[in-house]
Amino acid sequence: MPSRSNAAQRQFVVVHELPRRLRLRTSAHALNGGGGQLAADLGALPGVRSVRINSRARCAVVSYDGRAATRAQILDGLTSWRPRDTAAPPADHDDDEAPSGGRLALAALAALGAIVLPTPLRLMLTLASTAPTLAKGGWTLATRGVKVQVLDAVSIGVAVLRREYFTASAAQFLIELSEYIEASTGRRSDELIRNLLRPNPASAMVERDGVVTAIPFAELLAGDRVHVNAGELVPADGTVADGGATVNQSSVTGESLPIPKEAGDPLLSGTVLEEGRLVFIAERVGDATTTARISHFIREALGRRGTTQRLAETLADRRVWISLGSGAAVYALTRDARRLESMFLVDYSCAIKLGSAVTVKAALYGCARRGILVKGGGALETLADIDTMVFDKTGTLSHGELEVTDTLTYDPQLWPRARFLATIASVEEHSTHPVAKAVVRLARAEAMVHIGHEEVDFFIGHGLSTRIDDGLLRIGSRHYLVDHEQVQLAPYDAALAALEQDGKTLLHVALDGKPLGVIALRDRPREEAAATLRKLRGLGIRRLVMVTGDQRQAALRVAAGLDLDEVIYEADPERKASVLRDLKQDGHRVAFVGDGVNDGPALMTADIGIAMPQAADIARASADVVLLDDRLDGLPDAVAAARSAVTRIQRGFKTAIGVNTAIMAGASFGWLPPVLSSLLHNGTTIGILLDAITAADVGTQSSKKAEVPR
Repeated sequence: MPSRSNAAQRQFVVVHELPRRLRLRTSAHALNGGGGQLAADLGALPGVRSVRINSRARCAVVSYDGRAATRAQILDGLTSWRPRDTAAPPADHDDDEAPSGGRLALAALAALGAIVLPTPLRLMLTLASTAPTLAKGGWTLATRGVKVQVLDAVSIGVAVLRREYFTASAAQFLIELSEYIEASTGRRSDELIRNLLRPNPASAMVERDGVVTAIPFAELLAGDRVHVNAGELVPADGTVADGGATVNQSSVTGESLPIPKEAGDPLLSGTVLEEGRLVFIAERVGDATTTARISHFIREALGRRGTTQRLAETLADRRVWISLGSGAAVYALTRDARRLESMFLVDYSCAIKLGSAVTVKAALYGCARRGILVKGGGALETLADIDTMVFDKTGTLSHGELEVTDTLTYDPQLWPRARFLATIASVEEHSTHPVAKAVVRLARAEAMVHIGHEEVDFFIGHGLSTRIDDGLLRIGSRHYLVDHEQVQLAPYDAALAALEQDGKTLLHVALDGKPLGVIALRDRPREEAAATLRKLRGLGIRRLVMVTGDQRQAALRVAAGLDLDEVIYEADPERKASVLRDLKQDGHRVAFVGDGVNDGPALMTADIGIAMPQAADIARASADVVLLDDRLDGLPDAVAAARSAVTRIQRGFKTAIGVNTAIMAGASFGWLPPVLSSLLHNGTTIGILLDAITAADVGTQSSKKAEVPR
């Protein structure tokens, strides 16, 4: 007996239950545009292993760990669940025109009946099963011109007129079967993308004036203290203020294991607390959250078709006319209607157009599930073709978490260390550069007071300036102070050389054109950097370059032990972009990986720009690929996935053209009867689509064997 759960009686009914599985039925309204959201919401709950949505049957099948607490959590969550507004990806299929299981069964029955039933019944069954194809062909011809639907209708119509009922019914069955699988594959690829469009929670628990209350998600503000308990979705990006918990970040960064979080750790929206509780300070809310940016990125990506995809679609449309012309010519020469039927049952459109679209969607999904956002089919194609990768240093090949090692003031009596550091930190707190963050972090740790100053002027890639105590304070690189502002640092070269020899980054300070002091900082290479570069070499990336605005010794210190072909240091943003232009002029296909405001020109100059997760807004906006996990491991996976996707598109294109052309030739000579022609054609289409949808399953191991598409 189906049991109705009290916890979910308004929308969902438990119709069948096993120890580790729930089958629920719901209203059509509940799944109207929300199937992907429901699967994402349920899949994010601790203990839930898989969620399968069947929108046509209005069912959801949830597999979980079998614990009573998990079951209760699923049903409690369904009590208040509502589909939220999330733009669906553009579909490459029409659900209204997609064949149903009933039409498929009728076509199979008609084909069988054409063998055993008397003529009047065979005619009735054949007309009943083929009517949708005949009607669609007529409507398409009247409204859209000559398309593949017209060829199908002509072929089947000729068979019916010639009283070849088995031929017509069998061809109709194969068309229905192919379209059914095409529609299912298309819906599956759309569902993959919808699962990436993470929904926002309906409400958030916020502490205001010492009282914790639930407020609508839209009313959440930056600076709010937000409480999150086990099993709940994090509603905003922020920093943990209190508590401790393990957080499942797999839906955002692709990390498979829960990450422990405590005070001071960053927290991403869309992640789920598995155990414990946290209080965090909201920093990015609403459309600025990680989940909102991912959704925006995915929607933008779906609108960007690659060159191969556009070419495939254009050629597919042209091939309809080739099929029509070839069939008409053969009929005019032979007057053989069966040859015409066989030829008109072959088309290039579905396999080429839908195959490429499904491959791109599946590849975007597969990348995003591993924490790699790729901006569309064009970016996939370009990424697959690169042979050179250029890296920024700070925050890319290095951690970017600099620490202050030395504070040297040239006039200790007038500018003692405490005053010097407090002044620099007060100005640098307006910058997001890793150097600025390190200085501010040290000043706060030493509880230094804030020093007042006027508005800060930023010189990207150089430094900044402001007025303080009626003096002009300049902070930045040696290049900025010496070459641009003519500050004389020569008297201090010995001390500065000693710091540079240790591979330290130097932040120079001058007041009214006179040297005031220097702050030395040290960074460390990322642990995974060397292994990542080796994997990229294995994928055929021939040239690896580091370009940085840092001093020579600091750059070489990070580069030591890395398999780099060239290290370029003391490069301003224009110089970085110039390096990329030179590489492109030499015939290289170049990717640039960076994270700073000063990387914007380079990201836009490169054939493809790749931004790290902590990148400045301009870097993310300029990038074609964004890594969500703060590690370089995703780079080989991104290249491998892109190459796999492009290889699939090219393989599907060549297979569709080659096989269908061979079928067309065989049909034109009368070697292939209509049923066999339809069987071979539709079987090829199904195989191409099944290969396309597996692009989502290209895992990290693919980076070891990905081929370079030619």
